[in-house]
Amino acid sequence: MIRPMRQQDLPAVLTLWLESTTRAHPFIPPAYWQESLPSVRDDYLPAARTWVAERESALAGFISVLCDKVVGALFVALAPQAYPPLTLEVYRRNRHACRFYHRCGFIPIAQRLNAETGHLILTLHWRAGGIMHSSTPPPP
Repeated sequence: MIRPMRQQDLPAVLTLWLESTTRAHPFIPPAYWQESLPSVRDDYLPAARTWVAERESALAGFISVLCDKVVGALFVALAPQAYPPLTLEVYRRNRHACRFYHRCGFIPIAQRLNAETGHLILTLHWRAGGIMHSSTPPPP
């Protein structure tokens, strides 16, 4: 079942976010993500539209979309039905996520250095039914 996030989902969403993000980015110290948790809780999630996926009354995933077009967190496959153009950022060294997004039709349109972590971040874009071209190579 997929539904809008409720306030009582917040602890489970934050736990899933912290565990998954830490595991997906072994090249960044876990303390960085732990220190980012208050910002995710207090700034990011309130500014985003977030849906959760439940399986047997337990959180199975979530997606957060900012400004009706920017994917901030994607843990379930439902965004393309609601948002025809989407943009997201992913660490270039997060190869599993890069390959996943590439298979879903996202293409790289830019990259930048994250000054806090010292790692490259790719900006990826997806548009329903559209063919896009990019000068940035596909994710590794």
